[in-house]
Amino acid sequence: MFNQVKGTHDIILNDAEKYTFVEQNLVAVAQTFGYKEFRTPIMEYTELFNRSVGDSSDIVRKEMYTFEDKGGRSITLRPELTACVIRSMVNNKLFVNQDYPVKGYYVGPCFRYERPQAGRYRQFNQFGIECVGSDSPLRDAEVILLGYQCLANLHFYGVTLKINTLGDEESRNAYRKALKEYFAKHIDIMCNDCKARYELNVLRILDCKSPEDQEIVKGAPKIKDYLTPKAKEDFEKVLKVLDDNQIPYTVDESLVRGLDYYSNVVFEFHYSTPSGTDYGALGGGGHYHSLVKECGGPDIPGVGLAFGIERLVTILDEYNAFEEFKPALDAYIMPIGEAQIEYGIQLANSLRGEGFMIEICLENKGMSQMFKKAQRRNAKYAIIIGEDEVKNGTVNLKDLEKAEQVTISIDELSDKLGEQYHEEHHCCCHDHNEEEHHCCHEHDDEEEHECCYKKNRK
Repeated sequence: MFNQVKGTHDIILNDAEKYTFVEQNLVAVAQTFGYKEFRTPIMEYTELFNRSVGDSSDIVRKEMYTFEDKGGRSITLRPELTACVIRSMVNNKLFVNQDYPVKGYYVGPCFRYERPQAGRYRQFNQFGIECVGSDSPLRDAEVILLGYQCLANLHFYGVTLKINTLGDEESRNAYRKALKEYFAKHIDIMCNDCKARYELNVLRILDCKSPEDQEIVKGAPKIKDYLTPKAKEDFEKVLKVLDDNQIPYTVDESLVRGLDYYSNVVFEFHYSTPSGTDYGALGGGGHYHSLVKECGGPDIPGVGLAFGIERLVTILDEYNAFEEFKPALDAYIMPIGEAQIEYGIQLANSLRGEGFMIEICLENKGMSQMFKKAQRRNAKYAIIIGEDEVKNGTVNLKDLEKAEQVTISIDELSDKLGEQYHEEHHCCCHDHNEEEHHCCHEHDDEEEHECCYKKNRK
C-alpha cells in the first residue's frame, strides 16, 4: 500500500461534496460581481514568483517547491495564484484595448512546504479574485464587500475585518526609513528571520510571530504617521464604504500581509464563533501597484483577495454547518425483481433529464435493504416499481419523511416530485402570483418559460 505524500490529503466522497459546495458558493458570489474564470497552469517559471511575491517573503525564501526540469529550466509549483493570473492577463494581452478593470476569479490547488498541522497542508486549495486596471479606492472597498458576502453566504456570522494601509510609494519609503532606524537598535537580539527581513524588506518584521520580537514590534513607528495626504484620503474612502455598508472592522496597524507586492490597503477576515472560539484569519488580500509591471505588463494597479478552501471547510465542519447544506436525493427508485430493473433505468434516465437527483437500485435486493439504501442517501422519496406498476404505467411514491405513500401515473410523477421543490423554495411557478413574483411572469408559453425548479435543478 502506498501512503499519500506528507502534507497532502485525499478529498473524497462526502468531504469532496463539502469542498464543491463551498467552492460553488464562492464562485457564485464572484459571478454576481461580474468576475470571469481563470484557470492557469500548476507549474510556472520560478522567476515569476521571485519577482512578484518577493525575495523577502517566507514563501520564496522557505516554502516553494522548486525543481529543474529536463531542459535545465527552474520550475516552481505555484505557491499562490495572484501572480499566475496576472501573468496570464499579460500573456493574453488582456490589457490591450480593454474596458478596465479586468476582473477574474480562480479556484485551484497551491503548494507550500510548510509544517503540516490541523487545517494546513502542503497542497491546499485556494479561491480568489483579481481586479486589475483601476486605481480607485472604491474598487478596493468593493473587493472587501465581495469577500464579506462570500462568508455571509456560507453563514459565517461574527466575521471581523482587520484592515490597514501600507500607503503609496512615498509613504512606504518614509516608513521604511523610520523602521530601519528603530529596528537597528534591536536587530542583534531578534530572530534570524527578522535579521534577514531587515536587509530584504524591513516591513516584513512587523509580521514576525516570535513572542519576544512582537514585544519589540509594539514600540515601532506606525504607518499612519508617514502617510501622504493622498494615501490618507484613499484609506478614508475605503473605510467610509465599509461604514456605509455596516461592515464591522478594526484598523490593525501591524497588518502587512505576507507578500511583498502589496501596497495601500491590506485586509484579513477574522472569525470568532458566538461561543467565543477564535479561528483567526479565514482569508485576506489587498491592493498592489507594481505587480502587473513586474509580470511584464503595463504599469497599472490592482486589488485581490483569497480564501483557503480547507480552512473554510474545516471550520464549517466543526460546528456541523454542512447538515444545513446537505444535498438530498430527490428520489431512490426501487424495482421489485430483476424484470422491473430495465423499466426503472428508463424512468431514472427520464427524471434525470428533467434535472432531478435520482438513484436506482440495480441489484436484486429486498425491500428492507432498498429502504435502508434510500435513507442512507437522504432521499426525499422512494419510487417503488413492481410488475403491476409496469403493466399499468404507475408507480408507488412514498414520502420517506412523512411515511405517506400514493399510487400515481408515470405522467404525474415529474410534477409530484417538483412540488417538493416549490414548497422548499417558495417558487413562483407554484402559485403563479405575478404581482408578488416577477421571475416567471409569462407562463403561457411553457416551452419558452420552463418551470423554475427544472431550471434550477439543471
